[in-house]
Amino acid sequence: MESAVLSRIGLAGLAVMGQNLALNVAEKGFPISVYNRTPSKVDETVSRAAAEGNLPLTGHHSPRDFVLSLSRPRSVVILVKAGAPVDQTIATLSEFLEPGDAIVDGGNEWYENTERRMRETAARGILYLGMGVSGGEEGARNGPSLMPGGSLKAYQNIQDILSKVAAQVDDGPCVTYIGEGGSGNFVKMVHNGIEYGDMQLISEAYDVLKTVGGLSNQELADIFAEWNRGELESFLIEITADIFKVRDEHGEGELVDKILDKTGMKGTGKWTVQQAAELSIAAPTIAASLDGRFLSGLKDERVNAASILDQAGLETSTLRSVDKKRLIDDVRQALYASKICSYAQGMNLIRAKSEEKGWNLNLGELARIWKGGCIIRARFLDRIKKAYERNRGLPNLIVDPEFAREMVQRQGAWRRVVGLAIESGISTPGMCASLSYFDTYRRARLPANLVQAQRDLFGAHTYERIDRPGSFHTEWTKLARQSKAGALN
Repeated sequence: MESAVLSRIGLAGLAVMGQNLALNVAEKGFPISVYNRTPSKVDETVSRAAAEGNLPLTGHHSPRDFVLSLSRPRSVVILVKAGAPVDQTIATLSEFLEPGDAIVDGGNEWYENTERRMRETAARGILYLGMGVSGGEEGARNGPSLMPGGSLKAYQNIQDILSKVAAQVDDGPCVTYIGEGGSGNFVKMVHNGIEYGDMQLISEAYDVLKTVGGLSNQELADIFAEWNRGELESFLIEITADIFKVRDEHGEGELVDKILDKTGMKGTGKWTVQQAAELSIAAPTIAASLDGRFLSGLKDERVNAASILDQAGLETSTLRSVDKKRLIDDVRQALYASKICSYAQGMNLIRAKSEEKGWNLNLGELARIWKGGCIIRARFLDRIKKAYERNRGLPNLIVDPEFAREMVQRQGAWRRVVGLAIESGISTPGMCASLSYFDTYRRARLPANLVQAQRDLFGAHTYERIDRPGSFHTEWTKLARQSKAGALN
């Protein structure tokens, strides 16, 4: 199906995300060519474009026809599964691409793979962008958050398209040139880590309200809908309210209660925690959410453990009656404060990587492009953006004057919720991790002095003192024995 007019951009890989993004581009008035190894996917996309108003989209069954249908300098977006399929697609298309053309990988790729591909394609004069795309199927069709990193020239060639295709918020489209190398993929990876934390924290809020407060699904739907009109307004809070309303078509009650409590994952959360460890950045909320997913997978073991520990006489405290209204308000505040910690950890991880790689990333601008289109879009991202605009070198969101005031105001409610959950035997690993992160970060002195003494005793690792410069080593065991002998004399 050749087109007489050359297309502005091409897209290869027509699973749901690819189809929806292609239709989004066409709907914005940019002629687009599409290609997929399976011809039926191409025909399906062409049919959708026709049905949705004869959008300017042409399908191609051969990689050669596809590439040659594009105006130069050519830009090809690929949306295929990360890893080997990306390399195979690049190899297929590169045969027909020329110097100055660009490849844009829109998948969830490991950032070092993107940097390797940049080097490989550069040898042939081909430009390369690794572009994080967030917002799921709906975002791809109606406006995602886009995080392109790599070749600035490749970005500039399609900047007008990306600006129209991205979600639109009050201060511009949700796309920006992130930075060099694999920075776009890295930022998208951390975005997904923050998303893991967000989802874990919301599930804990649900658990406390349901298990301790005894709230029904209808009450939960109403509470989350109300929260979504205030400071917690976000995509995840909004969809959570909807989830509680859906009835089970195969039986009584709501569907949410019939879903097996085992969480799946694609790997970006794990990468985030691994990178935090590599860079010595504390990300306990994100790590707790990952652990929560691992433990959820042990369904049979958990069922068995519940039975064995019941037989062993395990009892959590018999709960006094709770003030429902107070509990709901406390949980709202605890959720908000916990989320700030999760976002702070993600931002600090991005900054550490930016410093290591010399990417010079703008954290305020990242918060801005996450305000729309993406899964973690939330009202308070505008406030995060402003915090970094006030102080580009802000070491932690917790110490921004506005957020500091809010954390202090909410800490009483936060501690009550965590205390109540512990007393009731309900695990809230995300909220506990956020609270201990806050409590550790705000303390001028930690018990790390004892750890340093232990390390020096068994490994002569030395320590520093608070009252004089330099490194010191002490014969701890010898001195302790002398002091014991002295005490006996």
